[in-house]
Amino acid sequence: MARHTGPSNGAELRHPPGTFDVMPAESGAWQHVLATFARVVSGAGYGLILTPTFEDIGVFQRIGASTDVVRKEMYDFVDKGQRHVALRPEQTASVVRAFIQHRPTTPWKAWYAGSQFRFERQQAGRYREFHQVGVEAFGSADPDLDVEVMALAWEFYRALGITRMDLLVNSLGDSRCRPAYRRLLVEYLLAHQGDLCDEHRDRIEDNPLRILDCKRPGCRSVAEGAPRQVDHLCDECAAHFGRVVEGLAALSIPFTLQPTLVRGLDYYTRTTFEYAGTGLESAQNALGGGGRYDGLVAAMGGPDTPAVGFALGMERILLALDAEQVALAGGARLDAFVVDFAGGTVARDLTARLRVAGFRVDRSFDGRSPKAQFKAADRSGARLALVVGPDEAAAGTVGIKDLQAAAEQVTVGMEEIVPELSRRLG
Repeated sequence: MARHTGPSNGAELRHPPGTFDVMPAESGAWQHVLATFARVVSGAGYGLILTPTFEDIGVFQRIGASTDVVRKEMYDFVDKGQRHVALRPEQTASVVRAFIQHRPTTPWKAWYAGSQFRFERQQAGRYREFHQVGVEAFGSADPDLDVEVMALAWEFYRALGITRMDLLVNSLGDSRCRPAYRRLLVEYLLAHQGDLCDEHRDRIEDNPLRILDCKRPGCRSVAEGAPRQVDHLCDECAAHFGRVVEGLAALSIPFTLQPTLVRGLDYYTRTTFEYAGTGLESAQNALGGGGRYDGLVAAMGGPDTPAVGFALGMERILLALDAEQVALAGGARLDAFVVDFAGGTVARDLTARLRVAGFRVDRSFDGRSPKAQFKAADRSGARLALVVGPDEAAAGTVGIKDLQAAAEQVTVGMEEIVPELSRRLG
């Protein structure tokens, strides 16, 4: 990915800080990741949903007014219609809004891919515009659905070739057991207030769970000795979590209980989980995660509907693939490149005909010399060169030269070119 970390000096236009361009030479890996994800999740009944890049700011304020995502990081503005809107900082809230607006029949499963936006400090794998793939499933409180979404992410990572990862799992309880745990946690944190970082020392009452998620040394040390929600679950939540753990074991998916895992948003209930890439530096090794959010639909004005899902970071996935030295295919390789030094008419017509027949074909323009066209054919990565000079044009034939093998050029009739390419390319 082409990156620019410094400010523009005014001499040239560059992409904004915290963003990047993905050029065609690099985008093949992105295409492969997206295609693999689509294949894995659509095989489990999830359908693609597309939502707007920006929404009314109220959509995202419902995900937790005390979170940094809402308080500090959202790109929000008043548009020309005097509407207060925000670029989406995450996509679950947008999918929930769409679910409420369109009321599909439940159970309802959706997957998405797209950009999110947060104003935060740029670092490895973290940008102000970043990309995620994810799934959301509505209408079932069954813990087996929690297991299904975790298993889908596991299958996706393995299909890509990522093997160095840990699945971290926790339960945050629900509205019945979390209040009592919250009081216990606040009491503990107040007793260790002086050891907390500057940001959280005076914000214990605002959202004590955020302190468990803080990565600063003081808060991490305090969090290690904090009471654990998983030890204070009500009977229903304990049974739910027990079924999740049982399901993961039955599917042979290894996991680690991580009592401090709360994720970064307020809407999670019961199951939370995160995939950590052990091939990456620990400070930025989260490949993605998610959990159950049974109260979010009702909080946003919809019917009381249980739901569970996850979001996985594209940039982190690509970093993990690099760390494990997994080579992904580049862009789609051309089947053929037409070299036409007989006026260009044959190249124009032949490329169009072959593309309609399903082949990937390119050509040169501007009447370039045969030498320049063959160089372009080599650079294109095409398997075959289809050569048309004055003699071939007059005879209605095409020369076929294998660019990836030391073989003599052969000549076939124009009417035979489609079956001949099919035979050679399989």
